[in-house]
Amino acid sequence: MRPAELIVLAVLVAVGTDSHSADPQQGRLLYETYCGTCHYPKLHDRKSSQVDTVAKLRVEVARWTAQTGRRFTPAEIEDLVDYLNRSHYRLAK
Repeated sequence: MRPAELIVLAVLVAVGTDSHSADPQQGRLLYETYCGTCHYPKLHDRKSSQVDTVAKLRVEVARWTAQTGRRFTPAEIEDLVDYLNRSHYRLAK
């Protein structure tokens, strides 16, 4: 496994055992602070998106947050996933 894949796997395992209740407002703040400079709302509305479940969204968020250089906690990743799902994806949980 590549290092980025190991990070994603570790985050997903940690999230699966965490009892954190996602906070979409915190997710929005994190997104606007760390992700919004490269991403913009229309990016998430692409018809070619491979993200069609919350689980896939979680994997993508974990994968891309590893690229920011900031260490996001599992709770922060869940906040981001919740925010993105509510604001852009609207996937069934």
